[in-house]
Amino acid sequence: MNFLVVGLNHKTAPVEVREKVAFAGPKLEEAIAILNNSSTVKENIVLSTCNRVEIYAGVQDLESGEEGIKEFISKFHDVPRDLLDKSLYIHKGSEAIRHMYRVASSLDSMIVGEPQILGQLKDAYDAALKNKSTGVFLNKLMRKSVSVAKRIRTETKIAESAVSISFAAVELAKKIFDDLPSKSFMLLGAGEMAELAARHLINNGVSDVYITNRTQSRAEELAKEFKGKVVLFHNFIDELHYSDIVICSTGAPDYILTKDQLHKTMKDRKQKPMFIIDISVPRNIDPDINDLDNVYLYDVDNLQGVIDTNIQERAKEAEKAEQIVESEIGSFLKWLDSLAATPTIVALRNMAEEIRKSELEKTYTKLGPQEEKTIKAIEHLTNSIVNKLIHPPTAVLKSDDEDKEQMLDIVQKLFNLDLERDNNDKT
Repeated sequence: MNFLVVGLNHKTAPVEVREKVAFAGPKLEEAIAILNNSSTVKENIVLSTCNRVEIYAGVQDLESGEEGIKEFISKFHDVPRDLLDKSLYIHKGSEAIRHMYRVASSLDSMIVGEPQILGQLKDAYDAALKNKSTGVFLNKLMRKSVSVAKRIRTETKIAESAVSISFAAVELAKKIFDDLPSKSFMLLGAGEMAELAARHLINNGVSDVYITNRTQSRAEELAKEFKGKVVLFHNFIDELHYSDIVICSTGAPDYILTKDQLHKTMKDRKQKPMFIIDISVPRNIDPDINDLDNVYLYDVDNLQGVIDTNIQERAKEAEKAEQIVESEIGSFLKWLDSLAATPTIVALRNMAEEIRKSELEKTYTKLGPQEEKTIKAIEHLTNSIVNKLIHPPTAVLKSDDEDKEQMLDIVQKLFNLDLERDNNDKT
């Protein structure tokens, strides 16, 4: 069996191509069913996300398997082959194993270290199991991919640093406030990134929420979603002293909060620290506010600087992760090698066992009825002889010697092993 990956992702195909070949909803099971009946694909897992569409396959012949999968994708989605071929990448053998490990570990993701892809890969595997499209090879590879991803998350810090504006805002808030869930925050406006940052704060335990927006109905809508309190927009400065964290994105052309206004607010707060995130462009918060004691103001550029630093840190951790991937590939290839020797080892043991039983039968016929104690002693003796005789060739076949294929051929010829018959006996 050979491993093959045929796919495309955000690096090789624009979204208008990716959406054409997505296996969404009922299409996924339909696709697996067709692949299950393919003469060239023996096992398959279909992964389809917004950033990638990939088919992991176990095939007997790499060339016909590749062509079969390409043709399947083209016909299934009615996409011309010339358009498809420009976007597809192909990975074979150890490269296919490496690619699956890197995907599971998010080393191949748009944002390195993001956790969603492993869950998406597990979902793809669940669909494959449900539709009985995997066997020994892909089952082992999938389990190993999950194991590698978990090892990388345990042994590296690849997912620890925030690499989005909203995540970076929350990470900074955690550094400023030891007990984040006990703090309150105000959402000024309803920009997309500001809302996302608000959601992250709520997910991190913050529950005392104030919402204000120029459009009252939108403020009420968000307050209902976030389980917060509505503050009238023209009155938010008077209510600001209640908030430890302020997230602002109003789209206003000028500053809506000045240094003098916040100076009064900080007196009302008795100088308790306040963290302000201005995600607006142009900025809505007067940057001179940073001159005030116990006020921490970050704008988009400040947050981007944090993100850039974190991306560099993730890149360093990714190098460690790549080393783990390489070591795990070697481990999987050893398992594959052991599978190659298994039929010969099984055939050798079966042959020896047949000879043992045949000779015992002749001996018992000559000796006549024996006591159970004697029979057990003879059985133990003959088993011991057989095991010691076949141990040396078995050990050689299980080894990592470079001439392993030659040794397999020699053992098969020396002992006149009938592998085809032995495989038929197992089925």
